[in-house]
Amino acid sequence: MSEDIYQLYLDEIEAIPPCDMAENAALSVSLSAGDELAKKRLVEGNLKTALTHTKEYLNRGVTVNDLIQEANMALMLAVESYGALAAARMAETGMEGQEAHLVEGAFEQYLGLKIREALDAAVEAQAAESKVEEEMLARVNVMKDISQTMAEELGREATVEELAERLKMTVEEVKDIMKLTLDAMTLNGEYEE
Repeated sequence: MSEDIYQLYLDEIEAIPPCDMAENAALSVSLSAGDELAKKRLVEGNLKTALTHTKEYLNRGVTVNDLIQEANMALMLAVESYGALAAARMAETGMEGQEAHLVEGAFEQYLGLKIREALDAAVEAQAAESKVEEEMLARVNVMKDISQTMAEELGREATVEELAERLKMTVEEVKDIMKLTLDAMTLNGEYEE
C-alpha cells in the first residue's frame, strides 16, 4: 500500500520539471532578493528531491502520507530560510548576481539536511507515541488483572481507592486509566446503548 501511495504521488508531480544545481543556485540568488516566483519554483522544482528522501524512511513507523507531508513542509521551510541565509552570505562576502552561482550544491546540501532532520523527528515522535501507547496498554492490562483478582478476593468490585492502593498509584492515575479504557470501549462500540 505504501508503495502505491508513493508511486501515485510521484506520478502526480512527474509533470513538474525538477531543478538542477545551476537552476537552484540561480534561484537562490533571486530568492535572496525576495523574489516570490523564485521561491515557488524552488519548492516545485525540488518536490522530487523531497520525495526521494522519504523513500529511505518507509517502514519505520510513519505512514507514507505523513512522510511526504513532513518532507514537503521541510522543503518549504528550507526554501524560506535559505533565502535569508543566501542574502546574508552574499552581503557578508560581497558576492552579487552571477558570482553567487559559484555556490552550486549549497542549496541541495541544506535542503537534504533539513528534510532528513524533519523525517528523523517524525520517526522519533512516532516511536515515542508508540512507546507511550504500549506503556498505557500495559497499565490497563495490569489494572484489569488486579481488578479481577480483587473482585474475587473481596466478593465485590474494588473501589478506586482500593485499586490505587494495590497498584501503588494515585486515585487520579487510576481514574485516568479507567477513563481511557471507557473512551476506547465507546469508540469501539462496546458500551454504546
